[in-house]
Amino acid sequence: MSRQIEPASPAGSQDGIDERRAQWAAELPEIDTRGMAILGRARWITLTARPPIEAIFKAHGLDSGEADVLFSLLRSGPPYRLRPTELFRSLMISSGGLTDRLNRLTKAGLIRRASAEGDGRSLPVELTEEGIARAREAFREDMAIEAAMLDGLTEDEQVRLADLLRKLASTVTATRPFG
Repeated sequence: MSRQIEPASPAGSQDGIDERRAQWAAELPEIDTRGMAILGRARWITLTARPPIEAIFKAHGLDSGEADVLFSLLRSGPPYRLRPTELFRSLMISSGGLTDRLNRLTKAGLIRRASAEGDGRSLPVELTEEGIARAREAFREDMAIEAAMLDGLTEDEQVRLADLLRKLASTVTATRPFG
């Protein structure tokens, strides 16, 4: 039996990934497409989930990168202050990418930075009162919509899936061929 096709799913639960795998099984039966069954679905889920989440951020005058900065500062706890190097390491972006986000958030009055001469990478970044309020509200709405997206899974299934994804993330990180 080919490793392409998994055991049949319950009636009516086939999706586009199953169809693609069946097509590949017919075209190149020697190729193992199990990765597509998981990673292809993960990509599809991400692409499908992002637009409603992005709409929440937009309603709060933010893009996803700006929201990430605000959320990082908020979850750091009072006084909601981090150094830029702590932020860009936490966000896994370049320092230049962070600078652009910080400039936009400062202009919007959502963060402030100490004013001093010298290297801006060492100046703490902190949420303003407006930044705290906007970050809290946007995060609450984001988590509410993400929770609604998980309603099709039981609580136990959600815990098991999170555990499996954590394990998969570790494996993917450890076996990354590039970088």
